[in-house]
Amino acid sequence: MPGFLQRIFRRAPAPEALAAPLWEAVEAAQPWLSRLTPAERARLRELALAFLDQKVFSGANGFEPDNTVRLSIALQACLPVLELGLEAYAGWRGIIVYAGDFMIPRRVVDDDGVLHEYDEEALGEAWHGGPVVLSWFDDARELEGIQVVIHEFAHKLDMLNGEADGLPPLHAGMSEEAWCAAFDAAFDDLCARDDAGLDTALDPYAAEHPAEFFAVASESFFTEPDVLAQAYPAVYRQLVLFYRIDLRDHDRGRAFHTKI
Repeated sequence: MPGFLQRIFRRAPAPEALAAPLWEAVEAAQPWLSRLTPAERARLRELALAFLDQKVFSGANGFEPDNTVRLSIALQACLPVLELGLEAYAGWRGIIVYAGDFMIPRRVVDDDGVLHEYDEEALGEAWHGGPVVLSWFDDARELEGIQVVIHEFAHKLDMLNGEADGLPPLHAGMSEEAWCAAFDAAFDDLCARDDAGLDTALDPYAAEHPAEFFAVASESFFTEPDVLAQAYPAVYRQLVLFYRIDLRDHDRGRAFHTKI
């Protein structure tokens, strides 16, 4: 790990007892949580607290993530592993948070062997075997529906069997052939629609690479499941098998109460 990251990583203070108003405010900002059953909501809270205990949060460029920021990130990060467990995030500890977007230096060699160096504006980045870097906006409307945390932590799951390629390690009983058939067809369709200037059900950023398609589809799976299920039903079915949850029933979380 580069030295500058070693320097900024420091153990954040353990969160004080999180009061009910903080939980309620943070959860209210994530309306998709209303699809969870009461038992799932309670379990997500437990996972979030364990996540906060296991991970090290560091602010970048003078930003200090407070308990609201940390709890919000924890809840979103734990949603994809609600049925998988925090073991899926083992082997690394760091979460770096910027206030707003940030720049990532890139070095790319083209087909002619020419090196190009440039800075790329980003909202998040997940490193294989290393930290997750996230942007934070106090006004979530600035993200225009993009769920950066779910996106980057989907990349982390994708990286469990190597570099992110859109094919995470599948569970026993899942078919790699069925997964690839579903995702390849959907990726080709989205790319074709994007190239033709047509509307796409998913953020067009999903056309950048199969790994980005998986991450964007995961965002939609948890936040707009009906949209994904209608646009790419085969992909939705594969993600139900992978994440071991189906959030399309709008009434499944109706009985939840904040005092749990």
